[in-house]
Amino acid sequence: QVQLVESGGGLVQPGGSLRLSCTASGIIFRVNGVGWYRQAPGKQRELVARITSDGRIDYADSVKGRFTISRDNAKNTPYLQMNSLKPEDTAVYYCNAGLTYLSDSGRATRDCWGQGTQVTVSS
Repeated sequence: QVQLVESGGGLVQPGGSLRLSCTASGIIFRVNGVGWYRQAPGKQRELVARITSDGRIDYADSVKGRFTISRDNAKNTPYLQMNSLKPEDTAVYYCNAGLTYLSDSGRATRDCWGQGTQVTVSS
């Protein structure tokens, strides 16, 4: 099967920076669109940034100019560089990727999610 695992979260002071990484395991044939989402307590999960399968990059208005999404050249999994962090950026951050992979029943394609990594911005 396939699995996404995020890393790089933690506690940071306002104005600080963090870099999130996402690692994919399993036999993966193709990585399509990738992205980062977040969910704060009591709120719905929201898009932070994504790279579509045709290379378009989208950002939430709240993070434009502060966050940068990129892809690992070899594995095509996403990174998220977060600068000038604010307390309102506090949330669990989730990696998302459209993957074509080898499943128990053969080749499969689905939208995959990691378990999330906590980002807390506080003084």
